[in-house]
Amino acid sequence: MTNDYKQLPLLPLRGLLIFPSMVLHLDVGRDKSIAALEKAMMDDQTIFLAAQKKVSIDDPKPNEIYQIGTLARVKQMLKLPNGTVRVLVEGLYRGEIVRFVEEEEEFVVEINELEEISGDENEQEALMRSLLSQFENYIKISKKITKETLATVSDIDEPGRMADIITSHLSLKIKDKQELLEIVHIQKRLKHLIKLISNEQKVLDLEKKIGQRVKSSMEKTQKEYYLREQMKAIQKELGDKDGKTGEVSQLREKLEESDMPKRVMEVAMKELNRYETVPQSSAESSVIRNYLEWLLALPWTEKTKDTIEIEQAKGILDKDHYGLEKVKDRILEYLAVQKLTQSIKGPILCLVGPPGVGKTSLAKSIASSINRNFVRISLGGVRDEAEIRGHRRTYIGAMPGRIIQGMKKAKTVNPVFLLDEIDKMSNDFRGDPSSAMLEVLDPEQNSTFSDHFIEETYDLSNVLFIATANYVNNIPGPLLDRMELISISGYTEVEKLHIAKEHLINKQLKENGLTKSNLQIRDEALLKLIRMYTREAGVRGLERQVAKLCRKAAKIIISEEKKRVIITEKSIEDLLGKPMFRYGQMEKEDQVGAATGLAYTAAGGDTLSIEVSHYPGKGKLTLTGKLGEVMRESAQAAFSYIRSRADELQIDPDFYEKYDIHIHVPEGATPKDGPSAGITMATALVSALSGRAVRKEVGMTGEITLRGRVLPIGGLKEKSLSAHRAGITTIIMPEENKKDLDDIPKSVREELTFIPVGHLDQVLEHALVGENHESN
Repeated sequence: MTNDYKQLPLLPLRGLLIFPSMVLHLDVGRDKSIAALEKAMMDDQTIFLAAQKKVSIDDPKPNEIYQIGTLARVKQMLKLPNGTVRVLVEGLYRGEIVRFVEEEEEFVVEINELEEISGDENEQEALMRSLLSQFENYIKISKKITKETLATVSDIDEPGRMADIITSHLSLKIKDKQELLEIVHIQKRLKHLIKLISNEQKVLDLEKKIGQRVKSSMEKTQKEYYLREQMKAIQKELGDKDGKTGEVSQLREKLEESDMPKRVMEVAMKELNRYETVPQSSAESSVIRNYLEWLLALPWTEKTKDTIEIEQAKGILDKDHYGLEKVKDRILEYLAVQKLTQSIKGPILCLVGPPGVGKTSLAKSIASSINRNFVRISLGGVRDEAEIRGHRRTYIGAMPGRIIQGMKKAKTVNPVFLLDEIDKMSNDFRGDPSSAMLEVLDPEQNSTFSDHFIEETYDLSNVLFIATANYVNNIPGPLLDRMELISISGYTEVEKLHIAKEHLINKQLKENGLTKSNLQIRDEALLKLIRMYTREAGVRGLERQVAKLCRKAAKIIISEEKKRVIITEKSIEDLLGKPMFRYGQMEKEDQVGAATGLAYTAAGGDTLSIEVSHYPGKGKLTLTGKLGEVMRESAQAAFSYIRSRADELQIDPDFYEKYDIHIHVPEGATPKDGPSAGITMATALVSALSGRAVRKEVGMTGEITLRGRVLPIGGLKEKSLSAHRAGITTIIMPEENKKDLDDIPKSVREELTFIPVGHLDQVLEHALVGENHESN
């Protein structure tokens, strides 16, 4: 290695190659390449350009780059908004990579300049003339290179430079151009280039012959079209209805008999006239035919007569769904308003609740109760605006959107249209389908709904739209603003028991070939199935377990030749195995430092034990049990309140300096959060610090403030049912929740004692065993 080698940054080229004396624009996007350019600009603006052996490689290694390239000068450099860099480079001379100095951040190489080797001047002159002649013939055949280029090349005196300029204008493969770049002997380069141009001329001649054949074929097609038109005229004269003329006549009759609006009829007739003139073999012919068939298939005026009878509707809803009284009342109110106003315009109902609570079947019941056709479309996973508005007819395989497709299935202009899983819509580069839904659901706009395929406006104002969703937070704000939410929180144990007895068992008996005389499931077995084999807001899991019992029973009846199977609470484990879930149970005796709270989850209510222990320390408060932010704040508020009222609560006033306190909520793997555990934490803390036990039969729910006020909570119905199930007989609840007591089933309400409280002092008075503390 000598000191004559230049050290330069390297820019690998993909799909192109630069010769000396060439000036070219490049777009550079790779990080290494941009770094190499920046290094070149910081030095003397010179850079080495070499082509990659394979275009597909994004991060080439040294052995994947040709050794011979061109040393160039960067004349201009411009950073574009998309992050790429556009540069103007001028090739200077050939060079060869001696070694790679750097290849991590950017490529830096040592370059050996390659000098051109000249031969006999007369021979070079002869080769130049031959090359110019070949290039001129190539231009005449190709017609891609201008005559001005030929004039420019003709003025070049240097044979090596002439060869490079001509090569840069030819449509050669990178491999062939690289071979010419690597030939430093001028005469050899000229000879090789003449050979390549000769081969290219042969290819161009062949392309010309193929083009003539295609032209001849097109002329034949035009001749066939002319003959078909003649044949059509002859058919018309003869009255032959079997050809396309007959098809057009049938379509015209159908259009004239249809009840579509005048403006749509005019468009349809115009398209029919076009269809008549377009060749049947043409792709446009099938597009027009498909469009006309869609216009004919859509309902434009067909209606079903509404029979809104409130008592009848109530009967159908009660028959199909047990419980859900508030939801049913809201639906009946909605139908009553529709009957009085004789108009469907109004809020769009959106049924919100966990999976399996009967949202879709409720919509079907509404359709049945008012004698309307029912159609459902699923919006889960829809992320293309064209799914709602349709594709434009310019696209191959274009179709209307799901709204128009649903109207075709409905066959009337006033169906009940269910938009299922509206919260599962997404968006990407193809558009935002939720924005397209705004026009569908807005009563002020949907009378002129526009589908890209149909193009003509379609009236959706008579449609009763009902949407369903699992999570309100996933519905975009503008879409949510157009809907009225009806929340379906889930079913209680009692409701699940009735649903299983009245609906699920009968359905599964039928599906599994059984009858009530073959299989009997006792109520206590059903309760155990609900409590210990399912944990859900709806009843889908319960139905699966009932189906499993039916299959087990069918097997026993066939294999053991029994006529009847009775499933009891004891036998259920033999059939289904050990229980999958557990539920909270009341403490067996009064406990110090442990209180029972009531929680509300997506699967219903449950009990929540909160334990507190203290030990010598410096007042550190530890919280465990995978608690959320709200519950952590509740614990801090309870701790601060007890510190401020230590004397009145018969607690050592300096406890926070003497003891560390640990609050734990068991089942640490389960996330817990919500504003209803404040008074439970405070009661457990007072119990632990004062030594007074908490009554075992008491469950409590409510949030606490720093002043000891008890704030209202939600889900009292579900919490009360879980307390009743756990054996708790007394529930301490916020005073402001007294209005919710009517929601609790009467059978449960009569077996529980509810104590409304407004302050923590009242909670402690009823929850702790022993003498009452002094209250201020």
